[in-house]
Amino acid sequence: MQLSHLVNTLPPYHFADAKRKIAEKQAAGVDVITLSMGDPDLPAPQAVVERLCAEMQRPINHRYPEYRGLRALHEAIAAWFERRFHVTLTPEQDILPLLGSKEGLAYAASAVLNAGDIALVPDPYYTVYVTAATTVGAEPYLLPMREENHYLIDLEAIPSAVLARARLLWLNYPNNPTTGIADLAFFERVVAFARRHNLVIVHDMAYAEVYFDDFRPVSILQVPGARDVAVELHSLSKTYNMAGFRVGMLVGNPALVDAVGRLKSNIDSGMFRPVQYAAIEALNLPASWIEERNVIYQRRRDLLVEGCNALGLRTESPRAGLYVWAHVPQGYTSKDFTQWLFEQCGVMVTAGANFGPSGEGYIRISLTESDERIRTAISRIQSVLRR
Repeated sequence: MQLSHLVNTLPPYHFADAKRKIAEKQAAGVDVITLSMGDPDLPAPQAVVERLCAEMQRPINHRYPEYRGLRALHEAIAAWFERRFHVTLTPEQDILPLLGSKEGLAYAASAVLNAGDIALVPDPYYTVYVTAATTVGAEPYLLPMREENHYLIDLEAIPSAVLARARLLWLNYPNNPTTGIADLAFFERVVAFARRHNLVIVHDMAYAEVYFDDFRPVSILQVPGARDVAVELHSLSKTYNMAGFRVGMLVGNPALVDAVGRLKSNIDSGMFRPVQYAAIEALNLPASWIEERNVIYQRRRDLLVEGCNALGLRTESPRAGLYVWAHVPQGYTSKDFTQWLFEQCGVMVTAGANFGPSGEGYIRISLTESDERIRTAISRIQSVLRR
């Protein structure tokens, strides 16, 4: 069978490959500790599960759902955004529920980019930013993010010839994988830059509600006029431990929100209604639920940061996100060190180079295992490093 050029040139998705390797190791009897994915191990809120189960019992919810989601879900998203960011959204114009924010990344790129256009991609990057561009024939242009610059992109370093062809700028703060954060002043500069160069900004804010200490991430839509050039993606996966539910949202510029809605209506048939009602239940939870959950992640963060620094895997304490971004020992590439750890002690982390050239020299370690498992992982790594 002859497959398309698109499929033949599509790289394997790293985390699918990692899951295969983990399954093989487990089948061989190895107790693998998986610190490679941002897959919350904590349960979804009990009220969410109960609402899901109740709505499953209603036969009307077994029929085809609304293509763009229930009006009640739009209103719940708007109310949540108002409480969280003090930004007013018009429910049926500025909001589109998604089957997870990942699909929104792909559709937003398809709605903006044409073959030959350039997408500006921060490096390191979430891999979908690149594949979303290349699958429509656009060209990714990497914008290095450096530790010494707090992982903020340098807009003024982009060549004018690149800007002339650029249509889309990806942003992601709190950042995956670097854990970098951005303030409102940075977003103000980016919005002004996008206006000058006729760029569309897609801000992936999947980690907005995993934060620590006295820090609270801000939305780019808090910048006056940002909605003219920007959309933002949010996810209930990390926010409410609902990764398997597949619920996200695209908010902001109404023209782009509508364009993504048109694309989706030609590809899928909407979100299962019981899941929508479960999402409404989650969005109406008090802020204290998030704060209590983040205490658990903060404790894990402190364990990992202390452990990494004691092992010589130098790192800073992140203020948001589900990861620790640590230096690999001297003499190793990130992929070599990751593979060595996995083979030697059954601890799976992610090589920084999987996120682009600027990720070389780092590993990404997830907070989505229990305190006990994290302590065991640190002990195992310490043991093999001593050897």
